[in-house]
Amino acid sequence: MMTAGTGLLAEGPTVVPEQIWWYVARSGGIVALLLAGLSVVWGLLLSTRVTGGRPTPKWLTSLHRHLGTLTVTFTSVHVAALVADDYVDFGWSDVLVPLASDWKPVPVAFGVIAFHLLIAVQISSLLMKRLPRRYWKLIHLSSFGLLWAGLVHGATAGSDATNPLYTVAMAVLVCATLFLTLFRVLAGRRRRRPDVASSIRDRAVTRAADRVNTVVS
Repeated sequence: MMTAGTGLLAEGPTVVPEQIWWYVARSGGIVALLLAGLSVVWGLLLSTRVTGGRPTPKWLTSLHRHLGTLTVTFTSVHVAALVADDYVDFGWSDVLVPLASDWKPVPVAFGVIAFHLLIAVQISSLLMKRLPRRYWKLIHLSSFGLLWAGLVHGATAGSDATNPLYTVAMAVLVCATLFLTLFRVLAGRRRRRPDVASSIRDRAVTRAADRVNTVVS
C-alpha cells in the first residue's frame, strides 16, 4: 500500500521509496561517470610523469586499475537498476544494443557505446601483459571515447543534467581532462625533439666517420 502524500510503499515494518530502482539507476550512473573521469584523469597524470620522472610507485598504478574496476561495478549497477525499474520500461536489449531503445534512442545509444568501450578497456587492462603493447595502447586510448560518450549520455539522457552540482562536477572533469590531454601532447612533442636532433647528429657523425675511413683506406 502506498502511503498518501509520501510516495513510499509500506508493507508491515518495511518502508521503501516507490521508485527505488530509478534512484539507484540515477545515482549509479552519476558515480560511474565520475569514476570514469577520475580514472582517465589519473591515467593522464601517470602518463605525464606526475612523479617527477621517478619510477611510478605500484600503488599509483593499482589505484588507476581499481578506479576502472569500480567504474565497471557502478555502471553494471546503473544498467541492472534500469532494467529492474518500471519507470521506463527497459529490457536487456535496450541497455546493451545501441539504438534498440524506444526511449531517447540516440542518447541511450551513447551510454551503451560507453559501456562497451569500458568493458573493452577493462579487459585489455587485465590482459595487458599478454597483449602486444601496440594493441593494448590502441584499446586503452578508447577510454577517451568512453568518457566523452558517457558525458553526452549523461547530458542528454540523464534526469540530473540540469542539477547545478552535477553541472559543476562535469565541467571540472572536462576541464581537467582537456588540460592534461593538451599537456601530455605538448610534453610528448618536447621529448621527441631532442631525440630527432640526436638522431640527426648521430647520422652526421656516422657519415663523417665513413668519409674518414674511405680516405684512410
